[in-house]
Formats: sequence, structure tokens, C-alpha cells
Amino acid sequence: MAEKAANLPPRYLRTQEAARFLGLSERTLEKHRTYGTGPTYRKLGGRVVYSLEDLQGWADRGLVTSTSDPRGGTVLPAKRQTNPSSATTSGRFAR
Repeated sequence: MAEKAANLPPRYLRTQEAARFLGLSERTLEKHRTYGTGPTYRKLGGRVVYSLEDLQGWADRGLVTSTSDPRGGTVLPAKRQTNPSSATTSGRFAR
């Protein structure tokens, strides 16, 4: 069966399907896309699509073995991330 899967073209999911695959709401996945904290995606004819491989890889970045794991996972929350080096500069999003 693995041989058949290897011969198939990549499978792409729209936002609704990708969100369901990850167990997230569509809105959360859209926020991740906006803030650059989510899985990589592609624009095909104006449509946003995600490859299964990219979704699984992004989810795997948050893999931890215990709550005391020093790594703490690298999947960021779906919100604007502040860059410590730009915190002193004023700009449109400075707070």
C-alpha cells in the first residue's frame, strides 16, 4: 500500500479541510497564515491550499514528551509575534 501512496501526486487541502486535519478552527488557521506562525501554504489560482506533508511537519514541530521538556515546542500561538530587536523602534504595529 505504501508503494501506491508513493506514486500519487501531492494532496492539497483547502483551509477548511486543513483546519479539520489539525484540529483547529478555520479562523485560527487564517490567523496563523496572517501572522506567519502557521504551516506553509500555496496560492493556486487565488486559492490557499496546504500540502499534507507541510501540515504534518508543522504539527510535529510542537511535539514534546513532557511538560518539563525544555524545548517547550516551537509552534507559536496565532497572534502577532514581537521581535525583541525592533521593540524600541516605532512603527505601525509598535505598542
